[in-house]
Amino acid sequence: MRAASPRPPAEASGSNGRSPQLSPPEPAPAAPTLERAHVDTNQKAVATPATAGTGAVGEHPEPADRQRVKHDGPLRTAVVVNPARVEGLDELRATIEETLAAAGWPVPLWFETTPEDPGAGQARQAVAEGAEVVFVSGGDGTVRSCVQGLAGSEAALAVLPAGTGNLLATNLGLPDDPTEGVRLAVDRGRHLLDIGEVDGQAFAVMAGMGFDAKLLEDASTTLKARVGSLAYVLSALKHLRDRPMRVQIQIDDDPPLRRRARTVVVGNVGRLQGGVRLLADAEPDNGQLDVAILAPRHLTDWVALAWGILRRHEHVPRMEVLRGSRITITSDRDQPCQLDGDVIDPRRVLAATVRPAALWLCVYQPDRSPDLAEGSPNKR
Repeated sequence: MRAASPRPPAEASGSNGRSPQLSPPEPAPAAPTLERAHVDTNQKAVATPATAGTGAVGEHPEPADRQRVKHDGPLRTAVVVNPARVEGLDELRATIEETLAAAGWPVPLWFETTPEDPGAGQARQAVAEGAEVVFVSGGDGTVRSCVQGLAGSEAALAVLPAGTGNLLATNLGLPDDPTEGVRLAVDRGRHLLDIGEVDGQAFAVMAGMGFDAKLLEDASTTLKARVGSLAYVLSALKHLRDRPMRVQIQIDDDPPLRRRARTVVVGNVGRLQGGVRLLADAEPDNGQLDVAILAPRHLTDWVALAWGILRRHEHVPRMEVLRGSRITITSDRDQPCQLDGDVIDPRRVLAATVRPAALWLCVYQPDRSPDLAEGSPNKR
């Protein structure tokens, strides 16, 4: 069992074991140069999969670090947009094209998602057509699908948040304004992120079994459109007295743990809706996943647990936090499950693994902060 350890303070030298930010490009050399993104050598596996650019997930023979060609000129871009979640498509398109043109970048390729393909196929097609930056505008599901499509490629994902959740943007301090989001990509701040995988499906934020998936399942699109994030609160109230589940949790090769829990959350990052920090030490680039086991028995336990999380107490009652690279949760019966807010088929077993340094993301350059959201000018 690996209990999550406190995060060490960041050092000015950048020797805190995290993948450093890529610096803005220097004047163009005679030929492209290679930048290497450092990866902690204590981690078991890192970087580019053998299936780079295909978006495939699973077992990957991976080298010790990622290489990225450093360009100084305009980059080729594409936009993947969910027309069902984004209002004012024409206005968004004009904003993106005008902001890119002001930077001397070419007109982007444009792709719209469909119910049959919510983003992964479009992201792969964008890379196949030469896109080096792929903007995505839609809800958390659209972002997750594009993460799936871009994982392992050298194209960078640039998130233009839409919808009610926007969890990846919240966790990384990314801007809500599309103009600022495009400028962020033009500024060339890049960071290599880990992703998680469950049965070949990628997640960038969190996977969960139990209460959290029930909450998301009951927060309908119609209700979210009417009341926003309050929909999640109303949904949660319906399930506070639900029967707990009996689970066995295995972290890597450690002996399995047996618990009675209301929910088990596996996090690549730590923040929930509204910026609430569930997993205080979760980092998206440490080659590990953090696990929160929530086991309140009574209403008073829920209150104490919520208070401890909101107040960022070091020890939160009725919550246990662990860490590992391979997490297997086995329940006594089928349970609702979710990936980045997308409810997936109920199951007894949720097996999550980390894929380190799998995704380039356009981010602000934090000032020596190990928390990308805390270090961004768009701090949430």
